[in-house]
Amino acid sequence: MQIRIYYEDTDTGGIVYHSNYLNFCERARSEVFFSRGLNPVLENGHFVVKKLEANFIASAKLGDIVEVKTKLLEQKGASFTLEQTIYKEQTKLFVLNVMLVYLSFDGKIQKIDSKIAHLIEQLFNIK
Repeated sequence: MQIRIYYEDTDTGGIVYHSNYLNFCERARSEVFFSRGLNPVLENGHFVVKKLEANFIASAKLGDIVEVKTKLLEQKGASFTLEQTIYKEQTKLFVLNVMLVYLSFDGKIQKIDSKIAHLIEQLFNIK
């Protein structure tokens, strides 16, 4: 997913705020669903971030176009882990490893059924 950096994304020096990299990754995860006519809120639940590790490598600036690439690292019974990397052209700016857990609508962690597990593999095994 490509994202243009707007003024609202930056500080007064035109450098992207650190927290906005997380927002860009969230948008890219959601866009994987939306671009296929799906909703990230599924029939029996939804995914929430349980754990993340962020590595800030270089800065994006006002007007830049960045690309978020997402790949599936691991899938377990109730969670999966993605690596999301933000690039400007060929330069790596940011890497996020994020674990998402599947919650029922009453807020309880639940096992990902085989249908959803297969969907996750299809959506996020993007090279």
